[in-house]
Amino acid sequence: MASNPNPIDIHVGSRVRLRRTLLGMSQEKLAQALGLTFQQIQKYERGANRIGSSRLFKLSQILDVPVSFFFDDMTAETATGGGATAPANAPQDPSGPDTLTKRETLELVRAYYRIPDDRLRRKVFELVKAAGPKDAQNAD
Repeated sequence: MASNPNPIDIHVGSRVRLRRTLLGMSQEKLAQALGLTFQQIQKYERGANRIGSSRLFKLSQILDVPVSFFFDDMTAETATGGGATAPANAPQDPSGPDTLTKRETLELVRAYYRIPDDRLRRKVFELVKAAGPKDAQNAD
């Protein structure tokens, strides 16, 4: 009988994925650094497998973040175990808190900061803001 992943494991896994992706590191490279398979990294990132404390510490070293990074931005509901646990592949609201962990968002941010010309980068920023709904622009 398979159970749904624990919301805390899902959150920690998503933070591993966020940091790995921001660093431009593949699952294979992270797995190699940990002496694991990339499939194991996939399971960690989905929250399907729980990350033990010693492995979490090693991840913090490899990804160059404090251990607390993996728990940052956790909602009180997740931390207290409230609410139903959703499967890791459940569809999510595109404007919700998980927007920052989407591959598209991470690739966009990395590409944006690779633009060497400050003025051009600012123009791209303004273009993207202008393309969105007007009510979202005022929420800054």
